[in-house]
Amino acid sequence: MNLVLVKMFAMALALGQVTTRPEAVRTEFDPVSDQGEVADILQAGCAHMRKAFDVEDINLDELIATALEDPTVVAGEMKSFRGINFEDLHIAYRQFCTSEQVNNSPFDLGDVITFYNKTAADLPDHNRLKGLKLPGTTEILDGGGKPFAELFESDHRRIWVPLSEVPEYVQKAFVAAEDKRFFQHRGIDERGLIRAFVTNLPEPGRPQGGSTITQQVAKNLLVGDEVSYERKIREMIVAVRLDRALTKNEILEVYINSIYLGRGAWGIDMAASSYFKKPASQLTVAEAAFLAGMAKGPASFNPDRFPVRARSRVAYVLNRMQEDKIITEAQFTQAMAQPPRVVLYDRPRRTAGFHFVDHVGYEARTLVGMQSLT
Repeated sequence: MNLVLVKMFAMALALGQVTTRPEAVRTEFDPVSDQGEVADILQAGCAHMRKAFDVEDINLDELIATALEDPTVVAGEMKSFRGINFEDLHIAYRQFCTSEQVNNSPFDLGDVITFYNKTAADLPDHNRLKGLKLPGTTEILDGGGKPFAELFESDHRRIWVPLSEVPEYVQKAFVAAEDKRFFQHRGIDERGLIRAFVTNLPEPGRPQGGSTITQQVAKNLLVGDEVSYERKIREMIVAVRLDRALTKNEILEVYINSIYLGRGAWGIDMAASSYFKKPASQLTVAEAAFLAGMAKGPASFNPDRFPVRARSRVAYVLNRMQEDKIITEAQFTQAMAQPPRVVLYDRPRRTAGFHFVDHVGYEARTLVGMQSLT
């Protein structure tokens, strides 16, 4: 059986479980005796996805068959997507999603189960995040009481802040930007995962995207960030377990304190200090939208290098916040009229695990006029 299809259907096995029976996700099946149960899970997962996308009346079998009959598909490059042959995918779909008896099928559920078992073995303990407080930064002052240096572990330049000290609109700015259904789903959002799954078809070796806030926490703190089907399967299972073990607020607190937001800053409080010289508790609506927008990619939306891109991202998040009723129309209008004033970045000198703070003036500029910084 094609290895890429094995991986895809192993991921479908994980997805079928976390969407239809999250309280009873199995991480091991017998490759022979459990094939019937695995087939039922795959079919249930397909049915759930049809319902989630409201496509019960669409005949996916006919759509695939129509694609195969298209001469440009059969004869051209589209017949095979980076190792996935349309005909093979069609057979697998009929066998695993519609329970059709396929004569002389080249696919064996035993291969899928074996790969899944190996991938899901020895998952990290999700309970480690219960009551977690990650290492933070110690600030050292000089004789005059001014900041002199910061001491912190690698990748832990942060100030941990309880969720209760972060304004609600700041918290929900991240939800609006990263995971609209965070408070409704059970750790994974099947709509996002399926969109990512379809998007990844052209490059099936590098599955990405579709991650909820809970999945991001699982990835960043437990399963690692390797780009592979194996990691995605492990991430989904751990995320569902996290959602059952921690409250939504507990997950959100870990998230906003662990995420990297650029300028060497982990967590929202250190980022607020780096970009705005204030604690997270004092962020404005526009500043909250800015930091929430950075979560998608601090390098891509770096205001020091890409001010226009950063400004567009702020506008996008503010629109999402208004659509989700997090802010009023008046707050939206005000935030758009008064963009966040980001301080110019003076990179601290770094020696032997310390950041030494240079005593220079910081100039604040709005995102509107930041083209001069590039």
